[in-house]
Amino acid sequence: MTVIAVTGHMDLTADTAEAVRTALRQLLEAYPAGSLVGISCIARGSDSLFAEAVLQAGGRLVVVLPSRDYRESKVKRDHADLFDRLVKSANEVLTMPYDSANREAYEAANRQMLSRADRLVAVWDGTPPGGKGGGTADVVVEAREMGLPVDVVWPTGASRESRRDHGTRP
Repeated sequence: MTVIAVTGHMDLTADTAEAVRTALRQLLEAYPAGSLVGISCIARGSDSLFAEAVLQAGGRLVVVLPSRDYRESKVKRDHADLFDRLVKSANEVLTMPYDSANREAYEAANRQMLSRADRLVAVWDGTPPGGKGGGTADVVVEAREMGLPVDVVWPTGASRESRRDHGTRP
């Protein structure tokens, strides 16, 4: 049994999302269907792409929700259907003991995923940590400090939406 956690950017461009989807599918092909477990917070972007790839590969999905209000407060309308479908497809849904989705809740969710994982997949452009905690780079650093192998997925030509185009992120 191989348990793989995911971290990654939410703000992928449409072309990048397709390239990441393909790269994740290829990465997960190496694991026999019955021996793969994917752990994800199923946020928009990388987390959900990974969760879909795990299910398509015949693996089991574990969803970690950072807080009790995560669905209502953080999941945008254009992501809600996919979010709900992934929750329903999960073999296990774990909700962290926080009322509100905040930095502390995200960090706890990340620690929970890493504590259960054999390795980490990071859909990451290589940008160093920004000092806020809980971001993609922070999770990569924490995983490496724990000795977890990290597979970085960032296809050639990949990019993120600009802040101006993306709006305010949670």
